[in-house]
Amino acid sequence: MNAEELGLPRSRQANERLHALVPGGAHTYAKGDDQYPENLAPVISHGRGAHVWDVDGNRYVEYGSGLRSVSLGHAHPRVTEAVRREVDRGSNFVRPSIVEVDAAERFLATVPTAEMVKFAKNGSDATTAAVRLARAATGRPRVAVCADHPFFSVDDWFIGTTPMSAGIPAATNELTVAFPYGDLAATEELLARHEGEVACLILEPATHTEPPPGYLAGLRELADRHGCVLVFDEMITGFRWSEAGAQGLYGVVPDLSTFGKALGNGFAVAALAGRRELMELGGLRHSGDRVFLLSTTHGAETHALAAAMAVQGTYVEEGVTARLHALGDRLAAGVREAAASMGVGDHVVVRGRASNLAFATLDENGQPSQRYRTLFLRQLLAGGVLAPSFVVSSALDDADLDHTVDVVAEACAVYRKALDAADPTPWMAGRPVKPVFRRLV
Repeated sequence: MNAEELGLPRSRQANERLHALVPGGAHTYAKGDDQYPENLAPVISHGRGAHVWDVDGNRYVEYGSGLRSVSLGHAHPRVTEAVRREVDRGSNFVRPSIVEVDAAERFLATVPTAEMVKFAKNGSDATTAAVRLARAATGRPRVAVCADHPFFSVDDWFIGTTPMSAGIPAATNELTVAFPYGDLAATEELLARHEGEVACLILEPATHTEPPPGYLAGLRELADRHGCVLVFDEMITGFRWSEAGAQGLYGVVPDLSTFGKALGNGFAVAALAGRRELMELGGLRHSGDRVFLLSTTHGAETHALAAAMAVQGTYVEEGVTARLHALGDRLAAGVREAAASMGVGDHVVVRGRASNLAFATLDENGQPSQRYRTLFLRQLLAGGVLAPSFVVSSALDDADLDHTVDVVAEACAVYRKALDAADPTPWMAGRPVKPVFRRLV
């Protein structure tokens, strides 16, 4: 069908119900209907493998599943069976479950650069715990975040640095400083300017570009020389770069690292891991001041930890990371060829590591454009492709990729018409999609 025929009446009704009951209409801002073309934000009924169905009965090939968390595909049988077994045994007790020991051993065997681990339910809690631990260990107040990475936490120390800083005291914002990715000289200058004040450097070890040669090792040296803690946010790179994360791939060991997303294949589990000397400050076997590291009622729910163990076993035994890269390589090649064949190869641009692909939509002047993104997303949705990104799951098959490339080609043909007209408005059918981080609604 074409974009005009995709009406989604039940999804529109469900979105209205969501907005009446849930601030923002979703429990994650990146899932909001403002991220999709007007009246074309499908509300999902169910998913299996690489496909999801909306409440209107439409089926889509899905990318970026669960904001990159469902990397094995929906309802993966090994994961769901592990969860089902634990649910029948009870999920939360007044004392630790033996599953917590098994899960910790499995995690540390998979990520051998870490010496201890503590589980949580979401990435924000884990990164904030890392920041708190760094401050406690160093006695320093400031946090240095990588300015080129989009998200670290919902907590004040990070959100205060974004355009959505309402509700965050200025005094809190002043304690967070920023450094640019890939620029060791600028980072060293920052550390010198705030000598003795920076508790930690926190960054994603890689994103859309590979780290420059020697960069991560250089950061390791800077952190050591200036006495601050090096924290890798591996929410995305964990498992997608290698089973042991980017630290396992690049061979640079952080003091602390955080994992989530792919760790549970959609189940709520995250992890803070790192050097025993630091992690034990949040424990009971030291003589110093106690650190309230992580203490969550649901952090060790047995079924979520069982999911994590099943995910790690599947990755290691089935070579999932290699499959993600192979699928991404094929998809990227197909999309680039389709865009080039329609004369928009310089405007629909695929970027990133093969296992973590994003796309940029550029206007007639080569500038990023939310209006052209709106046009592109409308055409993809009409073709049965739900793709806020091109991040693959291992459940995709050749037919899914072929279909996606065909739909992209059709979308690029429309894109070419809009470029020729120097105006995508006739193909947008409503307001443009919006960035998540913006000051005003």
